[in-house]
Amino acid sequence: MWSRKQFPGLPGISKHQQKAPATYQPPEEAIVLLNILEITVSDDDIIHDDDHEIVLFDVAKIPLGERVFMAFPLNPQRREELEVEFVLESIRGPPETIITNGAIVCREVACLEVHLDSRMKKKHFSENELTFTVRGSFEETQRVSVGCDSRSPLPDPTFFHYAKYKQPSLDVVLTKKRRLPTFHRKFDLHFKVKKCREDLDVRLGFDLCAQEQDFICKRKKVVAAALKDILQLEEDLQDDEVPVVAIMTTGGGTRALTAMYAHLLSVQELNVLDCVSYITGLSGTTWTMSNLYEDPDWSQKDLKETLNDARKHVLKNKFLTCFAPDRLKYYLKELCQRKQEGHQTCFTDLWGLIIETMLHEKEDSHKLTDQQQALNQGQNPLPIYLSLNVKDKISDQDFREWVEFTPYEVGFPKYGAFIRAEDFGSEFFMGRLMKKIPESRICFLEEKEAQVLPNILKQIMIAQINLNIMRPYTRTVILSSADDETLFPARPNELDTRVVCPTDSFSDIFRDVAMLRPAASEIHNFLKGLQMNNNYLESEFSKWKDCELDSQPNHLTAATDYLILIDTAFAFATSYPPLMRPERKVDVVLHFNYSSGSQTGPLKEASQYFAKQGIPFPTKVPDDQETPHLKECYIVGDKESPETPIVIFFPLVNDTFRDYKAPGVKRSPSEMAEGDVDVANTCGPYYINNLSYSEEDFDKLVNLSYYNVQNNKDLILQALHTAVERKKQHKKEQPLQKPPSGDGMCVPDREGTQHLANCPALGNTK
Repeated sequence: MWSRKQFPGLPGISKHQQKAPATYQPPEEAIVLLNILEITVSDDDIIHDDDHEIVLFDVAKIPLGERVFMAFPLNPQRREELEVEFVLESIRGPPETIITNGAIVCREVACLEVHLDSRMKKKHFSENELTFTVRGSFEETQRVSVGCDSRSPLPDPTFFHYAKYKQPSLDVVLTKKRRLPTFHRKFDLHFKVKKCREDLDVRLGFDLCAQEQDFICKRKKVVAAALKDILQLEEDLQDDEVPVVAIMTTGGGTRALTAMYAHLLSVQELNVLDCVSYITGLSGTTWTMSNLYEDPDWSQKDLKETLNDARKHVLKNKFLTCFAPDRLKYYLKELCQRKQEGHQTCFTDLWGLIIETMLHEKEDSHKLTDQQQALNQGQNPLPIYLSLNVKDKISDQDFREWVEFTPYEVGFPKYGAFIRAEDFGSEFFMGRLMKKIPESRICFLEEKEAQVLPNILKQIMIAQINLNIMRPYTRTVILSSADDETLFPARPNELDTRVVCPTDSFSDIFRDVAMLRPAASEIHNFLKGLQMNNNYLESEFSKWKDCELDSQPNHLTAATDYLILIDTAFAFATSYPPLMRPERKVDVVLHFNYSSGSQTGPLKEASQYFAKQGIPFPTKVPDDQETPHLKECYIVGDKESPETPIVIFFPLVNDTFRDYKAPGVKRSPSEMAEGDVDVANTCGPYYINNLSYSEEDFDKLVNLSYYNVQNNKDLILQALHTAVERKKQHKKEQPLQKPPSGDGMCVPDREGTQHLANCPALGNTK
């Protein structure tokens, strides 16, 4: 909740020291919902806006039934402060059942049905419009036209869905006219309140969904057999001895698309592909992944044929293909249809259609949920796509949230909130599906991970990527944290009091230009209406708490109508985050790097990020600044703690391939030119904005990528053997689990969903 007070200037008194009465009554015994009182302090100076602060105060600090006086320092240099008196009183209300996973809270929902009945008293009457508003409801505002003829049919009922015990008000406004009406008409409103269903369409919980858990059980059997074969084990592996192996890829446009095909082919021919349970990607590698998963048995077939098909699309002239007159008409038709279906359309939808044309010769009807067919027997690794949720006019460094996509679910690991993949893009409120919108085709999801944009937008993107330079001028500044520890005893889960100074007008203009995101997609927010648990910072949320706004619950994603999704590569160069969820328990990662510039930079960035988050990850990683001549493969993390995943790192470099055309087979003098592959030059044939390759450049990149994996077979097998030994050692160290007794106390799993019945009514405010 927030309130705004304006202080008119009085002579001889600081504008911030004037007193204004205000009343705020939080929920009684707010043991579940977090209540942050946000006080905006402003003055009547319309020219200068430097006297403008926001106080963020956790109401849980106030003892129930006591009167507390506080002074918030606003400007220490001028000794300005805001004096506020708080009284926390108990409010009696009906009990309410809530659902929480420890991070976010879902409340009961009611539906208000409004019937309009009108009776005409005079014949001459123009048509009017009534506006109904229920603040905080799903619908918020609705307009109803009232016919001018008494014989006109009555309008259909109007519905509002809202938190049942939030005590909202209904505002009714008649459209203003330029002259006074000369008629008399009576409007009768009839109300009916109905209880909505309790079942949620948003899954609240930090664990993996049932479908993914079932997939892992099936995949383990495939992985166990493959590991026994390639490691030449004498005995079969038990389920708890099978390591979880993943392939992690980075972005890189057409370079990433091409090299990933070659890497997967090489891994397949080493019989290692059947050892892999997950594949993650962003940007260009999502194009490869989505193409592969159109075939339910792709990993069981020879990938040479698939690579040859990709070759045709990489070699063709993209401009003539993508901008032919018939394709432009097709784009317009698809965008209009998408708008009619209820989707939010933007430039990136057009870019998604262009990607579809680049990679296919006709319309691609496949959807994300179609990829479930490639997983139903555990026959392929599970694909995970990654995107980034950001806020409008806020730097990616100040606010960013990982959004993961699988064929089963789409959701936020940070909040423990997930929806079915087919419901992504539909409208939700308080965990309920309110308006079903048809599932998008895969091309409209690929554009959310599309790092490559037309050259016309290149300079705009540079402003976004290099935003760190402008960050001091565009971010909100925290002036101080009010010292209230001496007034109140420390309570668990309460947030620090903060005084925030927003940016001035000049910075706002500068920010609007700097934060321009032509590559962002707007999607209906499936967290809309949900509220933060007062214990959210103590939940699994804390693992992904990595920006300033995470400590300001009023400004988190649940408070917005739309998600703003961008390519992860704009802020983070790898697709590691989904694999580092503790629920997936990944033991080995094959890191294939396709980014331009520093080849070790993405791995180093990931290492620093996860160290800061307290998530186990290798800390000793190669650095190309210290070792300019990189090798083809590195194993990191194998000498660290058992909880640290082993990373098999493949930078995209040309090392021994210059002199060898196959492992142990030297090139002849006539073949030396084939080993001359310049992947380090950011302005060379493989630069990120180059969407088409020549036959020679394509074949060279494929042969290099294929060779680098083949030449390091022993290192891959060594890492897999180490992972198996780790699992066996961990099994020995585990104590025998005793079956639970029947008379013990049942404690809800913190990572699961908890139903709390008969809680005091929440959200009663005045």
